[in-house]
Amino acid sequence: MLPRMIDTPDIDASGGAWSFVTAREPAEFPAVEVEGVPGVEHAGGMGRTLCGIRGRYLKLFLHHFQPRALASCRKCRALAEAAPSQPCGQERLHDLLLQEADDGPLRTDLLAALRRGARIAIWITGPAKDLTRFHSRVDRMTEETGPAADALAAGGTSITLARVEDADRQYLVVLPPEGRARIARGVMASPKA
Repeated sequence: MLPRMIDTPDIDASGGAWSFVTAREPAEFPAVEVEGVPGVEHAGGMGRTLCGIRGRYLKLFLHHFQPRALASCRKCRALAEAAPSQPCGQERLHDLLLQEADDGPLRTDLLAALRRGARIAIWITGPAKDLTRFHSRVDRMTEETGPAADALAAGGTSITLARVEDADRQYLVVLPPEGRARIARGVMASPKA
């Protein structure tokens, strides 16, 4: 999966109210090239291209297939554009928290913020030590800081964390490889004048 920053405003592109439905994203496929046929990119998926070329003849690229690129396969282009859309980051995190976080006031508030389109400032998996030091901002949290910090410390080699910003509040979600998700909340830092 390629890293991505997710930033969604309170209104959709057409000017209507933001919702999970209006924020759905186009399907994404890895870009691949057929060995011996350079210059044409295909959309990969399930061990073959969308147009049917088997996986043993493919070379995978580290970017997504771009249907509108000049070098894209026409058949893959049509199939990729016709593929069903996928949930936005807010919806994916919302659904994950419904399963992985204990019920409580912070989870309830965060779920409501995600349904309003709160900005996901970062959602990343990596070395627990580095994520704690550079991305968690656990020192800015004022509620449930202890359990979130404990989950970060017990994360071992790898951990997933997300920071969500909503109006004047920010949330830290820690998803350890073992155990339940932990949520902490703090006040957004006011911008320096």
